[in-house]
Amino acid sequence: MLDFILLFMNPTKKKNTRAFDLLGNIAIVKFPKDCKQAEKKKFAEKLLKEQKSIKTVLEKQGKIKGRLRKIKTKYLTGEKTKEVLYKENACVFRFNVDTTYFSPRLSNERKEIASMIKKGEDVLVMFAGVAPFPIVIAKNSKAKRIVSNEINREANKYAKLNIELNKVKDKVEIIQGDIKKVAEKWKSCSKLPAHLCSQINSNSINKKTAKSRAGSRFEASDNRAKRANLPKFDVIVMPRPQLKDSFLEQAFMLSKKTTRIYYYDFCKINEKDLIVKKIKEEAKKFKKKIKILKVKPAGEIAPYKIRVRIDFKII
Repeated sequence: MLDFILLFMNPTKKKNTRAFDLLGNIAIVKFPKDCKQAEKKKFAEKLLKEQKSIKTVLEKQGKIKGRLRKIKTKYLTGEKTKEVLYKENACVFRFNVDTTYFSPRLSNERKEIASMIKKGEDVLVMFAGVAPFPIVIAKNSKAKRIVSNEINREANKYAKLNIELNKVKDKVEIIQGDIKKVAEKWKSCSKLPAHLCSQINSNSINKKTAKSRAGSRFEASDNRAKRANLPKFDVIVMPRPQLKDSFLEQAFMLSKKTTRIYYYDFCKINEKDLIVKKIKEEAKKFKKKIKILKVKPAGEIAPYKIRVRIDFKII
């Protein structure tokens, strides 16, 4: 576990507790709203003194926000840095706690997902952040290829570094951008001849320009040229942030018969069935037949609210 409780004696009040997350050598503490700055500083200094592995103490300010899942922290004491070197599952990760998202609480989930990947499978990880899921899968399975998709450019910079640090460049590929736009680009690309598609994927030209360059030869060559196929993955991992959009449309677009999807969502403890119902309705909408394999609580995120993982298969 990476959540800790430290008892702190306040001379003017009763004994109270403070919880903190430990990421590498950085402790991130969330204080009550009524906690004074002097109390925060005293607690941080005590934490630094008693926990020798901690080099920096930061205060968490507010909640994780938006699709980029950023948080804001304030420096309290110790080494003045917000960059972490974190280790788990025989992997190392470097990232900035303010500009990128990383959840140590998903460590066991990453290990479990990796254990379910079969030899030679192609895997897509959406919302991949600094690439913990892709890298743990690459290091702990015999997957053929893992595609790491993330919209946050800063996270992708760290993902590239982490892929190099873990020596998995031969297995993990980074695709920058909103998965909705990426999937649409792949879909459009599949309708073009291969030589034009490669230009689109390299971002050198767009679909419209490609067609205009092809001119009158496009229709004639379209049937003869080797087509680039819309990628269809064996496994899709979806560690989604708390957003209204399910992104299941994109998952279904990039799936085939036998594809396994590991879908994360958030709900009240007794409302897991509602998430399953939503998935089934989306599948019906996009004309996909599915089989629910497993419904698993994947961590408590607030009182009576959990992260849930739904494993299902395209049939």
